[in-house]
Amino acid sequence: MTRTWFTALVAAFLISFASVNAGATSRIKDLANIEGVRQNQLIGYGLVVGLNNTGDTLNNIPFTKQSLQAMLERLGVNIRGQNLRTGNVAAVMVTANLPAFSTQGTRIDITVSSLGDAKSLQGGMLLVTPLLGADGNVYAVGQGSVAIGGFEASGEAAKIVRGVPTVGRISNGALIEREIEFNLNRQSQLRMALRNPDFTTAKRIAAAINDYIGVPTAESLDPGTVGITVPQQYRSNVIALLTEIEQLQVEPDLAAKIVIDERSGIIVMGRDVRVSMVAVAQGNLTVTISETPTVSQPGPFAPRGAETVTVNRTRIGVQEDGKRLAVVKDGVSLQQLVDGLNALGIGPRDMIAILQAIKAAGAIQADIEVM
Repeated sequence: MTRTWFTALVAAFLISFASVNAGATSRIKDLANIEGVRQNQLIGYGLVVGLNNTGDTLNNIPFTKQSLQAMLERLGVNIRGQNLRTGNVAAVMVTANLPAFSTQGTRIDITVSSLGDAKSLQGGMLLVTPLLGADGNVYAVGQGSVAIGGFEASGEAAKIVRGVPTVGRISNGALIEREIEFNLNRQSQLRMALRNPDFTTAKRIAAAINDYIGVPTAESLDPGTVGITVPQQYRSNVIALLTEIEQLQVEPDLAAKIVIDERSGIIVMGRDVRVSMVAVAQGNLTVTISETPTVSQPGPFAPRGAETVTVNRTRIGVQEDGKRLAVVKDGVSLQQLVDGLNALGIGPRDMIAILQAIKAAGAIQADIEVM
């Protein structure tokens, strides 16, 4: 009976240990990107029409007026020298991301942002807008009804605005007209870019790939890059190689770091933060000043001319709420460090100052990054 219970206990411990290790690993797919498999940014300039008198003021925004005139002239309407007063047109910038391996004829989402003094793009229609890449070529053409997430309502004496009514989105609003040539299956050399560069992580990724393939085909070139020589059996099917590689489990290793946002009081600490033995004390000095004016009246037989006056009385008190000196032992973990600082009863603002002071004393083995 005792032996059976002991065996079950050991088995439960091993299962829990394995689950902890499995939870600490990540897929290579989530740690690195494949060189060449990336998005490309597109941008364009266009006009949104059909607004309910919430568009640009043509007399104040000259580029909107010039764009409207040029568009109408291309359609055979000559309005040169005419006084335009329409408020239903707005100049906008159109942006989009061209996914990797997008084919001609497929659609992508686009974002429309006002460029002038338009009040809202609600109900507007984006006219045909070419979207250019960094090389100046047109890769997509956008057009469609703009959907916004905010609104604006105003009266004679009040106005309310929710969200950003001058930025909208068009789902499947752009049609891809040009493809980016990149034949992945013809590549004999691949490079993986780590999202968080680290020497140890790069070495572990290369080792995991080599163990799976069975031959030394991957090597860590630098903290952010792992080079892969495509094995002979995958030369005509690189997609199969990447599909198998990206599912491999690797435990990432990151440098100890503390990130501090002083504006919001947010503190984020890595799991490998360690602190040498140090003593910490934190106290607040409170000074209280109270004014108690009193009235002084003349007595019954006071000389003629005596007046009632107000006498100021000031009371000053000083109180120092000092906490006891707390000792943080050598090599404590992140959890112990947080528990020790919380035991002092301090807030995030004071904790930021304490962490910076510990770093200045050289007792914390971590980088502190202030945002």
